Amino acid sequence: MKIIAIIPARYGSTRFAGKPLAAIAGKPMIQHVYENATRSGKVSGVVVATDDRRIHDAVVKFNGNAIMTSPDHRSGTDRVAEAAEKLGMHPDDIVINVQGDQPLVHPDCFEAVVAPLLEKPAADMSTLAFAIQDQREFTSPKDCKVVLDQDGFALYFSRSPIPFSRDGDHFEAYKHLGVYGYTRRFLEIFRHLPTGRLEQIEKLEQLRALEYGHSISVVVTPFDSPEVDLPSDIDRIEAILRK
Repeated sequence: MKIIAIIPARYGSTRFAGKPLAAIAGKPMIQHVYENATRSGKVSGVVVATDDRRIHDAVVKFNGNAIMTSPDHRSGTDRVAEAAEKLGMHPDDIVINVQGDQPLVHPDCFEAVVAPLLEKPAADMSTLAFAIQDQREFTSPKDCKVVLDQDGFALYFSRSPIPFSRDGDHFEAYKHLGVYGYTRRFLEIFRHLPTGRLEQIEKLEQLRALEYGHSISVVVTPFDSPEVDLPSDIDRIEAILRK
């Protein structure tokens, strides 16, 4: 069984065009993600899946692996599914989907996201969450929140603050991190599902799985992985790197 990390990366973005190639501490952002993935002892290969030749060539320039995919995908997961098909992955192989805008993703996160697929037969897919430390992340629609059941499976993901405390009680809330794990077999199921209504409303691709009755096991990790959404986020990432 192979475990391959696939990083979906597209050039076009309404808020930050060319984001994967933005320089962070002297390297393209996509290179930070790629190198952190290769540092995981659990991963046997890393590939960037892109729709843009500029990103492809930048990855090749730092001696990384890249594959061209269609520009017409609904989501990053659909792009990852095409890449897994082109790579000829076996149905039982495990795919780790890590977003190309997480330059601080910790190598241990890759092993964490694979664990439920090996230990929980009921898990169709897996993902990560981080206990929110900054209240602004709880209220910001930029940061996706997740609520879990008693067995650690996702009940819902939302850009809104969830759960909502009617009486103003303090509680631990979780931010969803954009790292997913699934078998190639389930990835094929996912890519052929129609776009979900909640997925359309929230613009969160993982809701497609929940809407069609599939289970998502969530691992709470001690490692945050902040995303770069705007050029102004780069200063914050570089400040963390300096620490």
